[in-house]
Amino acid sequence: MADTEFDIIVYGATGYTGRLVAEYLNNHYGSSDNAPKWAMAGRSQDKLEAVRDEIGAPADTPLVVANADDAADLEAMCARTKVVLTTVGPYQLYGDALVAACVKTGTDYADLCGEPAWMADKIEEHHEAAKASGARICFSSGFDSIPFDLGVLMTQKAAKDRFGAPSKKIRGRVRAMAGTFSGGTAASLGATMKAAAKNPRIINVLRDSFALSPGFDGPSQPSGMIPMYEKDLDKWAAPFVMAPINTKNVHRTNFLLGHPYGEDFQYDEMMLTSPGEAGKKMAEAATEMMKNPFGAKPPKPGEGPSKEERENGFYDVLFVADGPDGETLHLGVKGKYDPGYGSTSRMISETGIALLASDAEGGIGTPGSFLGEALVERLQEHAEISFTVEK
Repeated sequence: MADTEFDIIVYGATGYTGRLVAEYLNNHYGSSDNAPKWAMAGRSQDKLEAVRDEIGAPADTPLVVANADDAADLEAMCARTKVVLTTVGPYQLYGDALVAACVKTGTDYADLCGEPAWMADKIEEHHEAAKASGARICFSSGFDSIPFDLGVLMTQKAAKDRFGAPSKKIRGRVRAMAGTFSGGTAASLGATMKAAAKNPRIINVLRDSFALSPGFDGPSQPSGMIPMYEKDLDKWAAPFVMAPINTKNVHRTNFLLGHPYGEDFQYDEMMLTSPGEAGKKMAEAATEMMKNPFGAKPPKPGEGPSKEERENGFYDVLFVADGPDGETLHLGVKGKYDPGYGSTSRMISETGIALLASDAEGGIGTPGSFLGEALVERLQEHAEISFTVEK
């Protein structure tokens, strides 16, 4: 990777989540010997200065003014850094020019995107050019979809150790979660639904588990959209709002790595409720909520929970892998902090740092395909996320 002025630029640092990313880099790495050279970027010098002071960053923290609507601005910014971390979404509205600039300049990129139709378009437009320039374009580097993408990767590693072969079927099951989805997630879903109303092709992308694996038509996948009682877990399972993006990223990781999980691999995600009639009613209610998952007043981009609420949040995801003789393997992924903000800001930050040390080839990929176990190690060491075989 060419020498540059900065290692990492946080683009969108004046927004709610971007500020958390900048604050994490400042607080966690500061001026230590191994600290990346990082800068804050956004549209307004005054707002950047205010955020720098509010998060307690040094007065000489570099600030870069760049406008999302100005391609020349973005290319100049990208040329100054090895990695751009962007929290400026919805990406289908504000992300096109930045991805193009990173591809053109060979700059690595990570975002928090959960917009599969836009991602599919960017893969078609830029994957080959990114391979040529060396840019690693790493979508979905937050709660969309790192715990799930890397959770499956580590479950398959454990399955190979125990069964001698990867599991042909894994279930991702959210056991518990406290916190809120980000305003960006809500805005992204709203933008996707509006786009789908104008372009029916987007509906097909949303339904296709392999929409991010162009040229590969994999096996039929469990829908995950119908409440079901899971006897082995003694709980009811309900649809999980993030499954449509997470499952696609899991399959893209498998696709880009040459199908180490197998070409017949099946994967689905749901959330667990309780056993018995009460659990069934909860699962049915959750299914009904899928029609409008964020309610009448969804969070807005730039809004978020208090520091106390972020720090009291958590998530717990179970992965159940089927073995060849009817046995199962359980692996748990547990994270501290609110998943949509506190943990996500740590995940994208550590993704950026991991990219600095990666020798992966360019292209449009996933945290699992570019970084794999190297990112798992960073998340366990720095971001208070654990990956543990339980059974």
